[in-house]
Amino acid sequence: MAIFKGAGVAIVTPMKNNLEVNYEKLEEILEEQISGQTDSIIICGTTGESATMSEEEHMDVIRFTIERVNHRVPVIAGTGSNCTATAVQMSKEAAEAGAEGILLVTPYYNKATQNGLIAHYTKITDEAKIPAILYNVPSRTGCSLQPETIAKLVKDTEYVVGIKEASGDISTVAKIMHLCDGNIDMYSGNDDQVVPLLSLGGIGVISVLSNIAPTYVHDMVYKYLSGDTEGSCQMQLKALPLCDALFCEVNPIPVKAAMNLMGKGCGPLRGPLTEIEPQHEAVLKKAMQEFGLL
Repeated sequence: MAIFKGAGVAIVTPMKNNLEVNYEKLEEILEEQISGQTDSIIICGTTGESATMSEEEHMDVIRFTIERVNHRVPVIAGTGSNCTATAVQMSKEAAEAGAEGILLVTPYYNKATQNGLIAHYTKITDEAKIPAILYNVPSRTGCSLQPETIAKLVKDTEYVVGIKEASGDISTVAKIMHLCDGNIDMYSGNDDQVVPLLSLGGIGVISVLSNIAPTYVHDMVYKYLSGDTEGSCQMQLKALPLCDALFCEVNPIPVKAAMNLMGKGCGPLRGPLTEIEPQHEAVLKKAMQEFGLL
């Protein structure tokens, strides 16, 4: 059984002006997401600025989210690391805290071999014993999970159940599904490619767009899954200008700016990320207005 089907939100981490985590605002955003029909909360991923958190802070945010969500929707904890031992420890702690799953990004900077990736993911999942979604985003990590590697992990490890595919290569997606005989839960990692991945057997998206349009993304996925492929496709195409605007600078710079434009008070970004450039903010604001968010 899948951890979730539909639209999971790769949720932002709101900050106070002093750059401490704003837990009060985080709770507010979690409630908005659940009431907006988001199908899963993905906490402490790339969009959540996990790279700038200490391990202690990282786990505090995960525990807080699990406690506040209280199993109303699945919580998937981002516990990937470029250090296998760190990923093992955080994944075990997330499992003990009650997460329904973990999201494991490929080890960044180290550039592990495919055999190294197999050993890395096998070690984490064997010890944490919690359903795991692999996260393939080579543009950010410099490390790519090959379809053959994914298929071997799905076949040989009990807890590898899914993949967040953000390579942008539809041929890679097709090959993964072919080699896995469909026995993997495929989630789009790109908001502009949700419907194409669903057409190849995917079951949802882990979405940045859901931060500002949760019901829309949920409905787009469920239209497809319920057989309204034309309606889903129309929603995908309508959202493309906004998806482009949300990635006019590196994520999560634009989405945090978008949430602040909507009055959600998510606060600043931690360095080395900087606030959105004025010319890009203008593009983002225009796309949001045309989409009906402002």
